[in-house]
Amino acid sequence: MQPRNMSMSGVVDLAAVKAAGEAKVKAEQTRAEAARQGGGGAVPPSSLVIDVDEAGFERDILQRSAEVPVVIDFWAEWCEPCKQLSPALERLAREYNGRFVLAKIDVEANQMLMQQFGIQGIPAVFAVVAGQALPLFQGLAPEPQIRQTLDQLIQVGEERFGLTGLTVDQDAAEAPVAEQPQMPAGPHDALLEAAVQALDAGDLGGAVQAYRNVLSDDPGNMEAKLGLAQAELLARVQDMDAQKVRKDAADKPADVQAQIAAADLDLVGGHVEDAFGRLVDTVRRTAGEDRDAARLRLLELFEVIGPDDPRVSAARTALARVLF
Repeated sequence: MQPRNMSMSGVVDLAAVKAAGEAKVKAEQTRAEAARQGGGGAVPPSSLVIDVDEAGFERDILQRSAEVPVVIDFWAEWCEPCKQLSPALERLAREYNGRFVLAKIDVEANQMLMQQFGIQGIPAVFAVVAGQALPLFQGLAPEPQIRQTLDQLIQVGEERFGLTGLTVDQDAAEAPVAEQPQMPAGPHDALLEAAVQALDAGDLGGAVQAYRNVLSDDPGNMEAKLGLAQAELLARVQDMDAQKVRKDAADKPADVQAQIAAADLDLVGGHVEDAFGRLVDTVRRTAGEDRDAARLRLLELFEVIGPDDPRVSAARTALARVLF
């Protein structure tokens, strides 16, 4: 799946303009000042993933971006796709070992930052390099493409802005906490873990099959239901030509399959209400097999977001109005 890539072309373009040169000079001055004040030493691994709010934005992101690219993960507790993307970004931040820092911003608690970055849907991922804000992608994305984006970001940070990253003190790991008693593993824990690993590796087919294996024995397993819906959605959109899908949906409003495909892209891009509204509208305007197809896809997308999300409740109500 191609993430909705606002991608690295923005970084390359930025490097070509005068502002990029000015940003590089400013970053070098900031690093020199930090060195004079005794800064710039090794940092603990815990510094690679940080929670940031509006009050700490300048210190934790803008100033830090003079030393290392800062990747920003805009998320919220109610956002189901965020629960899949955020842990992957955290794991990659630790794996890259100081080549970038991950800053997590809860949009519910930091509405002003969300507005300043022009975010219309989450999850949304940005970067700040030498004080310059760069959009990376929005919505879920498979790990191989996330890695590719991060590698390009780091390369541009090094070549254009002289950002060499942070030195991580591996001996400064947090003190071990008292071992907690382990809960007995459930009968499907291994299969669920296999599904998550397959998703992380970009093996969508393997993830779908693993979730289906769980549901064949335990049809009510909510974790497997949610995971299967998300994996199937990613599998549907991974080979889509987004521009063509959008054009077909705009040019052929009566084409149910075109609307269904566009709704899938809407959801992956974080535009949940747009996806739901598109399909509710399609159900309202159609009948027979076309109506059933749009209705069933809408129910599948409800599973992706989760039954407790208020947008699902609102869309269910809207669906009921057009059906009855």
